Amino acid sequence: MLEDRTTAVSLGTPWPTAYPKGYAVVDVETTGLARDDRIISAAVYRLDERGEVEDHWYTLVNPERDPGPVWIHGLTSEVLEGAPLFTDVAEEFSARLDGRVLVAHNAVFDWQMIAREYARAKAEAPVRQRLCTIALSKELGLPLPNHKLETLAAHFGVVQQRAHHALDDARVLAEAFRPSLRAAAAGNVRLPLLECRPLTEWSDTPRIGQQASGGSRPSSWRPSRKRPACPYPNPGRYEDGEPLRQGMRVAFSGDTSVDRELLEDRAAEAGLHVSTSISRLTSLLVTNDPDSGTSKVVKARQFGTPVVDEAAFGQLLRDVAPASER
Repeated sequence: MLEDRTTAVSLGTPWPTAYPKGYAVVDVETTGLARDDRIISAAVYRLDERGEVEDHWYTLVNPERDPGPVWIHGLTSEVLEGAPLFTDVAEEFSARLDGRVLVAHNAVFDWQMIAREYARAKAEAPVRQRLCTIALSKELGLPLPNHKLETLAAHFGVVQQRAHHALDDARVLAEAFRPSLRAAAAGNVRLPLLECRPLTEWSDTPRIGQQASGGSRPSSWRPSRKRPACPYPNPGRYEDGEPLRQGMRVAFSGDTSVDRELLEDRAAEAGLHVSTSISRLTSLLVTNDPDSGTSKVVKARQFGTPVVDEAAFGQLLRDVAPASER
């Protein structure tokens, strides 16, 4: 069934030359979701440019701490005790990632966990771009009731055998990614690729308001480069149906599916001015909850500031007009 669907979207379709030449489908299991949590297992399926599997790799990782929610991933302290440290597997992991686009389900999470582990090891992951299969399914307009991995798998007839096991999750994602990639190629869809920025600075100093526990202090992280100031003048407010223009002031409010810092970086890289507050000069407010009572939403209503959701903003970011254009 899966192969039939895959073949159907690829027959007679020239492959887009702009597409990447290889992918590394990744899944990591972790001790938790916080910045200071650790990877406890990792799997990589290497795929060629058309999504065909080349090989796969799996490893346990000793996090040197409590394994976290064992009832989810099933990896106990006893299982992990004899596992290699991340520094022991970093070179092999790098060989699996090198020169490929990292593909993951909710890729920002997997990338951040991987980048932090490499920073702890005083190294960098050889990854420059990532592709989130959630974002790709949205680009393709797949009729999914939600964006869980199991839902995406079921859509393409992929059988999930061991949920929250890194190797099986990576296999399932690789099998679901192949028909997604071919559907994108058939429609000449632009892949939602995002930049991967390595973390090169790591400090053992606790963040303000945090207390060390168990004799160890939480780590704080900073991106390898700071966001530059916007060099363009503010052209005014965003108008519905028109493109964003470089120099426009953009503010964000509430939760976002893409990590907030990464979303702000994308806006800044497009030439927009990222603002932390709302004023009469604000061109646009991005929020997924326009009915909330946050101070930014309230001020946006008072000032008549245009409001769009995250998905619409992502579309607008694709074609930001130059500052000189009238």
